Amino acid sequence: MRQLLIQVPCGCGQTVLQKAKDCDGTNLAQWQAEGDDCLDIVLVHVSNQKVETLLDQLQDLPNLKVTLLPTGVMALHPPADAAAQQVKQVEERSPIEIFLAGLQSVGSWKGFLSYAAVAGVVVWIGLYTATSFLLGAAMLIAPLAGPAMNTAFATARGDRHLLGRSVLRYFVALSVTIVVAALLSLIFQQQIPTPLMIEQSQISAVAVLLPLAAGAAGAINLIQSERSSLVSGAATGMLVAASLAPPAGIVGMAAAVNRWDLAVNGLFLLLLQLSGINLAAAMLFRFFGLSTQGARYQRGKRGVFPVSLGVSAIALAGLLTWQLTISPGLERSSRAQQANAEVQKVIEQAAEVELVESNVRFTRSNIKGQNTLLCVLYVQRQPDVEQSEEAIQAELTETIQAHLLNQGFNVTPLIDVNVLEAPALGQS
Repeated sequence: MRQLLIQVPCGCGQTVLQKAKDCDGTNLAQWQAEGDDCLDIVLVHVSNQKVETLLDQLQDLPNLKVTLLPTGVMALHPPADAAAQQVKQVEERSPIEIFLAGLQSVGSWKGFLSYAAVAGVVVWIGLYTATSFLLGAAMLIAPLAGPAMNTAFATARGDRHLLGRSVLRYFVALSVTIVVAALLSLIFQQQIPTPLMIEQSQISAVAVLLPLAAGAAGAINLIQSERSSLVSGAATGMLVAASLAPPAGIVGMAAAVNRWDLAVNGLFLLLLQLSGINLAAAMLFRFFGLSTQGARYQRGKRGVFPVSLGVSAIALAGLLTWQLTISPGLERSSRAQQANAEVQKVIEQAAEVELVESNVRFTRSNIKGQNTLLCVLYVQRQPDVEQSEEAIQAELTETIQAHLLNQGFNVTPLIDVNVLEAPALGQS
């Protein structure tokens, strides 16, 4: 439930009270003014979903002034034994409140760019020193969730001005983070990518699910009333930025060390995030009532929503097509997992050994222009097997390489088989 403090010209207070009653308002109060230049003050409490309806009905009153409290209130009223039921009536925020809160979150450029630069420093330290928890800190600092969600606001509302401004802020923040990471790599004379850079740049075939989930989670968090939301805004903001801050840092650092394959992977992820977040969040905002026209909001254009949503969908489809057509370049993480499963199948069919552990991963992509898949295997010789270690290694290497190539993996498999021996029983 929301509290509204409404100021109207003298004599209009009763009209406001009647309109509030029509919207099931409770705990109504009026301070009636005396004199033509004074204002009547009316305090009303209405459910979240009735806020925009009430404002729409009051629009024709002259010199209307409204103060909307951004936090929920508990309006208790007789009968006293119904208090428990009254406070449980929690509804989603009104469309006007969702939109205005999004606009209010657009801070100054100085603070915005400062956070983007600091996020670039933190993500660079994390990637350079292989400190994973610093990547989480960079996700919290990076001011990327705001522009991404405001883009979805603007799409749902059909606001071309806000849409352009939000997209601009998104790419400016990314550019600042990328430039800061690149400058730090140049200053400290970084020569090669770090293992964490290579690991974070690996893209999965299901990477598209993350921005869709992040957009949906961000929209739900902003739609839900603060007392009915089980997840904090910081947590959902971190989810939105989870796949934005590390790729931005990778793009800058990869450019500094001339690893353009890693930079391309990072740029792919950044574009994928914006398209997926906007698509999922904008659809949810429209589902929960954000439209092109509303109380105290008239600048939305009907054609902007389908055009912006269509652009996001086309961009997402194009990125996914690109990802699938150059396999395994943009889906190395999932392809390595699939290859690992195939390798284990081959080992299970070998009667001479039993699998201990298998580690399958892609190495750097600039080895003679090939997609190098490194398979490090540890196997244990079965009892009573007299075949030599070298023979087992050669046989397994040839079998695994042939199997991976027959399965359509567009890779150059390099196999390292380590044959382990169990300790002899009865020996000290």
